Amino acid sequence: MQPILILQMQRMGDLVLTFPLMLWLTRRHPGTPLWVVGEKAFFETLYKVGPEATYFPWEAADRLARESFSLVVNLSIRDEAARLAGRVRSEAVLGPVVEAGGSRRVHGDWQLYRASLVNANRHNRYHWAELNALDAVPAGDIAATRWPQPRRLTASSRSVGVFLGASEAAKRPDTAFYEALCRELTARELVPVLLGGPAEAEEGAALARRLGRPVLSMAGRLKLNELALAGQTMGLLVTPDTGPMHLAAWTGQHVLNLSMGPVNPWETGPYQPGHAVLQAAASCAGCWSCARPSPRCRETFSPARVAALARELIRGGPERAARLRLPGQALLTSGRELHGLYSLATPEGFGSGARERLGLFWHAFFGTRFGALPPGAARDSWQELRAARPELAAAMQKALPSLARPLGRSLSGGLAAPLPAGFWRALPPALRPLGSWLEVYLANADYAPPARVAAVRALEEVSALLTT
Repeated sequence: MQPILILQMQRMGDLVLTFPLMLWLTRRHPGTPLWVVGEKAFFETLYKVGPEATYFPWEAADRLARESFSLVVNLSIRDEAARLAGRVRSEAVLGPVVEAGGSRRVHGDWQLYRASLVNANRHNRYHWAELNALDAVPAGDIAATRWPQPRRLTASSRSVGVFLGASEAAKRPDTAFYEALCRELTARELVPVLLGGPAEAEEGAALARRLGRPVLSMAGRLKLNELALAGQTMGLLVTPDTGPMHLAAWTGQHVLNLSMGPVNPWETGPYQPGHAVLQAAASCAGCWSCARPSPRCRETFSPARVAALARELIRGGPERAARLRLPGQALLTSGRELHGLYSLATPEGFGSGARERLGLFWHAFFGTRFGALPPGAARDSWQELRAARPELAAAMQKALPSLARPLGRSLSGGLAAPLPAGFWRALPPALRPLGSWLEVYLANADYAPPARVAAVRALEEVSALLTT
């Protein structure tokens, strides 16, 4: 039986967000061996808590190129991964591929959609864990998965993990924030435990010395599987968007995600249901990259507020924490939408804003187009948007020609001309999801006639929706 090969040579969190795909593939193809290429520093301990698979380091690429596979899924952005995906013998390949002639392509509707999100993810409402899978796993399999709720410990358990690290400084609080947070947790009779990787060992030790008892620093002292095990003794993990956050959610530890900096919780928040996400209510929150010297969204986070949320989450879960007033912020809860895909439940009134309505509409449009959602989902979402935000609906209808005209000029005639530079960025923000996807889709197909026809049909579908 030919194995399935997954290429995931990104960060630790990306590997953990591949676990759901691995789980769904083993259920859909029982008995088929699952091989994964990843970073050895991560998988050599994470394999103990993930789905059953055989892991290979990148150094095994030449050996793997001589094997035959039933499916290759490349989830890495690295050029060497795309080249390997183009070298191996496989019945099907998904994700970035460097073909024999040197051309780089992205195979798979959802993988191409994800490629179109670079710098254009403002209205994306698909989670990375599901974008990893939707080309290879039916949406029904994803919707049918029942994840357990986060583990609730006894009322006497007062320990709270505080994770210090993140892949970028902008995605985490500074040391002064963490020191104040630990003092606020202690004042509420909670026991903070400092966690982190080797890069945070010195910071954790210095913090523990300044804070004194009962603060313990385990930063840099635990392997990843040991970190997961230690988390089972804690009532909550307070953490930025980072790999150990995904590990905690995967293993059932309750998470309070401080979503700050250039991260979008709809894409990389805790995937399993029942976890809490604290996010600034600023319109720019969830960006791909911050254009400011320092992310404004970080300024909305208060150590006292986070400590109060931690106490309420431990005592009564998200329902009790939702009672707190959070000016300038929103407390979201991970869950599932009507059709069983990832969603973030929002406070009353928060989900009716223009940005949220647009996100839901484009979620429905692409989901319908690529078969993840039933026919009519996009129509229903548009009608809800039009009823809730009629001024937004009118603005989108008025702006549609700004997309149609340059697309028509590009595709008219016998030989298509590339879309003008900056095509999607010049569009009104409400239409950029479609514009970015069209730009990437056409370039990926070299503007071949079938792709040009498909692009026009996509525009016609949107036009028909917006005029109903």
